[in-house]
Amino acid sequence: MSGSALRLSGIEAHYGAAQALFGVDLEVPAGSVTVLLGRNGAGKSTTLKAAMGLVDMRAGRVMVGERDVTGAPAYEIARAGLGYVPETRRVFAGLSVDENLLVGTRAGDRTAPAWTRERIFDLFPPLADMRERLAGQLSGGEQQMLTIARTLMGNPEIVLLDEPSEGLAPVIVQQIAATIRTLSAEGLTVLLSEQNVRFATHVASRAAVIERGRILLEGPIGEIAADARVREAYLTP
Repeated sequence: MSGSALRLSGIEAHYGAAQALFGVDLEVPAGSVTVLLGRNGAGKSTTLKAAMGLVDMRAGRVMVGERDVTGAPAYEIARAGLGYVPETRRVFAGLSVDENLLVGTRAGDRTAPAWTRERIFDLFPPLADMRERLAGQLSGGEQQMLTIARTLMGNPEIVLLDEPSEGLAPVIVQQIAATIRTLSAEGLTVLLSEQNVRFATHVASRAAVIERGRILLEGPIGEIAADARVREAYLTP
């Protein structure tokens, strides 16, 4: 996949009668790590859900590469190459680590190397020692690793990560950052939503700032993170 891996055009999304996104345009270049920055309630999670077909989208278009997936159900969008890691993690608490990975398995049919449990355990060594442990018994950081791992077992080309550093201990945040860099080195495209600007600057090359359901600016992460006026107006609590 070259050029744009994911393109959102004119997205308007609603929760019931309340409109959450107002004409969102966002382009994610293939092979990039792009971060969507903004405060709580700015529309970051809703943008990712719109890409994944998980929200009421009343206008706009979603393109995965050259494929128009607008209005498609989430399972078809997943088959088109998107993998989604929600903020809530949502592991299968009553299943073991191994069983969670098996649930997410889908045969690789792309040029990227297929993810296997062996490769997953190389990427997340802590999970290798917990293969038989119930997912509900894992810590928050371990569940975050497992959710990312389960998503990778579907062999996506594009990974959507919703607030991957939220609520995690600093050492786990460092591990998640290293994981994102590894995924990028593997050739995957990553779009993440984040409030943690420091974390974002360690993993992303591009950024877009969203506020009240509208994209305000896009550009290199270094330029956006270094702009004190942008940080004060849109990125700090």
